[in-house]
Formats: sequence, structure tokens, C-alpha cells
Amino acid sequence: MSTPHHSRRGSKAYYPRVRAKSPAAAIRSWPEEDGKPRIQAFAGYKVGMTHVTMSDYRKFSTTAGQSIFSAATVIEVPPMTAIGIRYYGEDWNGLRSLGETWAKDIPKEVLEKIPARKKETTFEPKEVEVFDIRLIVATNATSVTGIPVKVPEIFETRVSGSTMKERMEFAKQKLGTELKFTDFSKAGNFVDVMGVTKGKGFTGHVERFGVKLLPRKNRKHRRMIGTLGPWHPDWVRNTVPQAGQMGYQQRTVHNIRVLRYSDKTEADQINVKGGYPGYGLVRNDYILVHGSVPGPSKRLIKLREPARQKTPSLDAINISYISTESKQGD
Repeated sequence: MSTPHHSRRGSKAYYPRVRAKSPAAAIRSWPEEDGKPRIQAFAGYKVGMTHVTMSDYRKFSTTAGQSIFSAATVIEVPPMTAIGIRYYGEDWNGLRSLGETWAKDIPKEVLEKIPARKKETTFEPKEVEVFDIRLIVATNATSVTGIPVKVPEIFETRVSGSTMKERMEFAKQKLGTELKFTDFSKAGNFVDVMGVTKGKGFTGHVERFGVKLLPRKNRKHRRMIGTLGPWHPDWVRNTVPQAGQMGYQQRTVHNIRVLRYSDKTEADQINVKGGYPGYGLVRNDYILVHGSVPGPSKRLIKLREPARQKTPSLDAINISYISTESKQGD
């Protein structure tokens, strides 16, 4: 008698499930944006979670307009420093770097990560040659007391705009200056959140894919799959659940609403009693986003302009209460 059909165990959406190369997520694509030039990405450090009481802004929710409790994540977003500009051209093989322009006054801790030959490089491209332009930015890790690593993270953020001339002028204007979260987005807007999830190490079939336990009287083992597949094809296909790495993989969560942005003068309003577990106190600018984001506390989180946004942004979100009670033991 044939067995009834069931859906496969575990998603194939993120294969292969290998460890991420770096704890800092990589931004591999950028949405096209018109209008005034601005940066399309920002970075922060995940602090922890709390809960808020707010008016439900979701138009088609069953509790639309009512006061609800909701989970929220705190991300510390200290200002970043624009240390360089990178110009890209396009050929048959895709984007290629044309050259770079570096700021004159680069922080000492950032210089240690930049090759000496690039510190004095100045490049002035022709406007017709440039296909894309990006700012090279460095995070301000030394000002964040909740993380042990004080080495800044250097990455690129695309500069959007209607014309290439406006984008180039904007990049030159921002070179060597501090970039705040308000240069990227504001409260009420959507963002895409990218992070590397919490690592679980090497796990077995059952925990990794959720397959059923074998019968009690099965020979030798129960926490394993019943078969590696048919006789033909005579190899083990990648659809067969196998033991291996679980977690520590890059994930992107689309369309997360920014509930609040506050500068460091208002950091005490978000700090919980006793500090956030595994992190401590927030001492810089921070944002409060709706729901959860991938990764443990202290993990570097990258924020990008939303690529799939359909719901319009809001001018303000009514938050009546933010929990600052102790999270110890939660």
C-alpha cells in the first residue's frame, strides 16, 4: 500500500546551508530609486527585544487602529564615517571598478584596515564612464560599549538619485563626513534587514529538517532518515535531508517598519532595568523596529532600502508605551 503524500521536510529556499563567510551580511543587490540623492544602506548593532503598546497601523489588520501589544527590536545605529567613493563602470562581464577617491582625514582605527597604497588615491572619472557610484563607509564600533569588537566594519552603500551628476556631487559632499540614520531613512519607513543568524553548529537530521522519528523498534537508531533515496538514480540527491550546519547563515527580512528613531540624548528612554541581556546599555542613536530581526545580540545588522515595498510609508506611529522592565531571565 502506498504512503499518503506529504510536503517535503525543510525548505530548499536557501541551499546550500553552509556557514556564512563573515558575521557581517553582504548586500548583493540594490533597488533603483529616483528623486534626491541619498545613501541606500546603513548599519547598526542588534541590542535586544522589548515590547511596546502602539496603535495598529496595518490597514487590513483585524485590529487596525486599535491599541495593541507588539514585539519590537532595538538596534543601536551610531553615525558612520564616509571614508571613500568608488566608481563603477559596466562591461560585458558586469560591473567593474573604475577607481576610488579617499577622504583626507580618516580615523586611525580605520586606516589599519585600508591598504597603504589606497590611502592617498584620488580618482576623477568622466560622467559618461560611470554606471554606478557608491560610498565606502566605516562603522563607529569604538563608541558602542555593548560589543567587544572595536575594529570598524567597512562596506559599500549605493548612492541613489535621478541623474549621475547629482549622485556624484552628493558623494563628494558627504566624503569625510559623518552619516546619521536620518541620511538613510526615518521613522515610519520600511527597510530590508540583513543579518547572519545565530549559529547552532553541526546538527542531525531531525533538528535540521524536522523529519519524523523512526519507529521505536527500528534497528540501531531513531533520529535518522528512513532511506537515502531510490536505487536509480544511483547517487544521493541533494533533496535528501542530511545532517550538517544549522544556523550562522545570511538571511534577509523584507519590509520591516521603523517604529522610532532617537539620538543618543534619549538613549535612557529605551534602556531596560539592568541592561539588555548579553549587551548592556544603549549609549548612541538607536532605532526601534517592528518584530524580530535575524541574529543574536551584538551582531552587526545592515539595513537597506526596501526592494519589495507595496505599503506606503507613514509620517508617524503612535507609541504609547515602551517596556523598560528588566529582561533578565526571559
